[in-house]
Amino acid sequence: MDLLGSIMKSMEKPPTIDNKEKLRQKKAQEIYLKQQCKEKAKILKFRNETEKKVTDFVQDDHQTRLKFPPLNKVLRNIVHEIAEDAGMIAYSFGEEEVDRYIMIFKKETPPSEDELNALRNGQQWNDEIAKRLQAQREQEKLEEMLDEQKRMMQKRNNQDKPKYNYKEKFQHLVGLEAAEQAARKTETNKSYGFVPSENKKDLRSIEQTLADIREKKRLKMENESSQSEPSKID
Repeated sequence: MDLLGSIMKSMEKPPTIDNKEKLRQKKAQEIYLKQQCKEKAKILKFRNETEKKVTDFVQDDHQTRLKFPPLNKVLRNIVHEIAEDAGMIAYSFGEEEVDRYIMIFKKETPPSEDELNALRNGQQWNDEIAKRLQAQREQEKLEEMLDEQKRMMQKRNNQDKPKYNYKEKFQHLVGLEAAEQAARKTETNKSYGFVPSENKKDLRSIEQTLADIREKKRLKMENESSQSEPSKID
């Protein structure tokens, strides 16, 4: 115990706080409390104003969107809470600690994906932009339908076509079959006494042809005259 007591006595005692330091700390504490009270009063005032603004928005049938100015995270949480209690939809847009703001939508008129994308990208949005984008989307849809019909027609035409060109593939066989048919036809003509067309050509001259015609006519007239004479009875 004597050793422990001597060690404790040899240790340095903590520095004492003088009255001036105590007064400074007390004053800083009072300033902090005042700031807290002021911040609480500010938040309470903002909550009351927001509740009234949201209530007016709900009761106004002509308004579908309610946009708030850029707010810090604490105030944005209050807006989200009030909007949820009122049955509204709230989205935050913009860059944090720069221009982050909240927009409230009624559930019966929710924002479209196009509107949300535009607001998230910092772009403007109104009825004219919505109509133009809708017309552009309908045009793209029509073009897709036409392209699909074109692909279906091409697919149907390709299905109707044979995969292989059998005429070209078996051309040598087709030619061989045609030659065999021609040979069989020639043999048939010979067996029935038919002659080729070349042998049927008249090789006589014009004079010879006329002479043969006159001779045939004379023989015909003589034959007719002999038949017209009365027969003699002996």
